[in-house]
Amino acid sequence: MSLSDIAWLLAGNLLMVVAAMTLLWGVALRIRDVSFIDAVWPMAMLFLALVTWPRTAGDPLRSALLVGLCAAWALRLGVHLFLRWRAHGEDRRYTDLIGRQMKTGKSWPLVALLFVFLPQAVLAWLTSLPVQLGQVGDTPDVGWLGWAGVALFVVGLAFETIGDAQLAAFRRDPSTKGQVLDTGLWRYTRHPNYFGDACVWWGLYLIAAETGPGLAAILGPIFLTFTLTKWSGIGITEKSIHSSRPGYADYVRRTSAFIPWPPKSS
Repeated sequence: MSLSDIAWLLAGNLLMVVAAMTLLWGVALRIRDVSFIDAVWPMAMLFLALVTWPRTAGDPLRSALLVGLCAAWALRLGVHLFLRWRAHGEDRRYTDLIGRQMKTGKSWPLVALLFVFLPQAVLAWLTSLPVQLGQVGDTPDVGWLGWAGVALFVVGLAFETIGDAQLAAFRRDPSTKGQVLDTGLWRYTRHPNYFGDACVWWGLYLIAAETGPGLAAILGPIFLTFTLTKWSGIGITEKSIHSSRPGYADYVRRTSAFIPWPPKSS
């Protein structure tokens, strides 16, 4: 594909995901809750991988790997987050966000559209660049870098899945109420799910990076890693935990924030 063809492909994908998010905004207006956007986020990236597939003529194995692995990640995470939303209801993060913006005179529907659904469309499009651009190049065949990406993806998916399962079991146990989870993967990193998420998308990038167009998709995993570590991930999550769990400050002192590492001695 020529550069202009690739540009049109990406522009078309962006318009499609914006349209899809706008439709879901209509759902949010009916139920007066935007919190399901967390479950939509991974599904939006799978949507972008799927709509790219029939419009490109890249290496069939690479395209199948990118779409198939993205589907495994998105379906697992999307179902997990949807069930969490159904169990716990409206997310306070979004309630606070919308409340702050409404104080400036904006209406609830406008805030939901401009500060939740449209930004999520753009950010999903940006993050998923590896599964879009990786399907464009038809050469070379999947090589050692691509298979290393598959291995990294598997590590990341395992961290996410196991970490989420350990946290869910911890929360279900009434005897752990008010305590800090510091066993299993959570002994080595305060956010095994975030670390796993980053590994998943760096793995997908390595698969894509064997091609020229895919190599340019590095903005996707860089942005995701920045988001998880510096923007809306660790900072926001830990801000609320510090005030509700007295032992969390000590856990922070001895435990790596992101990359798994043996804990510091007391």
